[in-house]
Amino acid sequence: MRGVIPCGTLAVLRRISQMTRKPHRTIEPALGIDQHNAEIQANAEHWRRKPVLRRAYAAMYQAVAAHLRDLPPGLLVECGSGIANLKQAIPECITTDLFPNPWLDRRENVYGLSFSDGSVAGLVLFDVLHHLEYPGAAFREIARVLAPGGRVVIVEPAVGLLGRAALGLFHHEPLGLDLEIRWDAPAGWGPSEATYYAAQGNAWRIFRNPAFLARLAPLRVREVSYSSALSWLLSGGYSGPQLYPGFLFPFLQRVDRLASRAPALFASRMMAVLEKPGGASAVPIGPG
Repeated sequence: MRGVIPCGTLAVLRRISQMTRKPHRTIEPALGIDQHNAEIQANAEHWRRKPVLRRAYAAMYQAVAAHLRDLPPGLLVECGSGIANLKQAIPECITTDLFPNPWLDRRENVYGLSFSDGSVAGLVLFDVLHHLEYPGAAFREIARVLAPGGRVVIVEPAVGLLGRAALGLFHHEPLGLDLEIRWDAPAGWGPSEATYYAAQGNAWRIFRNPAFLARLAPLRVREVSYSSALSWLLSGGYSGPQLYPGFLFPFLQRVDRLASRAPALFASRMMAVLEKPGGASAVPIGPG
């Protein structure tokens, strides 16, 4: 019958929802900020041994670079660079993180950046937003350092049905879909007090909720896009097993483009582009 979801499909959806909201899949407040660096070191080793993973990220880095053209004068900066692979697509990008690893250009804390007001033309947060316990505090600092017309490119997990199942079941970080997003830091809190935090579903919740979009001001949303990112998911990510041979990568990229037309079902990755007023007009974006 048209318009009726089969009982078996409903059972699968309910099971996925239950399995991705297990009580033990919660944020670990006891972990210190050094947990991030431990993961960075492990990722560097996985990166060297997985060529398919490198191809999947290269495609995402090129998409980021495409949004950082025709900018006002200023610096290009990545915060939370991890193993700093964005330089493969944007060699002039200043790579930063909380930790002084040898492949980084400098240490920075996105809650308290050392860049002067209006000195940054483009800023990238790649898999960083879901680690920010107080995103509003970070966005205010980003708005301060951005030049008028400057952009922020944010790449994050997305939790369409596919992303929710795959990331909720097989990724060590929690989705955090039932947890409150604490937009502002408490009174008296400082950047040096940041600790380990992870909630993979936060970007999905922020950029599909008009109340959160309004709180991004003065930054405005220019574009939000979604991808099934099958070539990335099936690569196993950094630590999981690779589930396809490398010669299938172009085929999976084509499947990605088709599946990405239905983000509520297939999205596992998303990209948001924000702009500081003073440049080209932003395009209003609603939920996809």
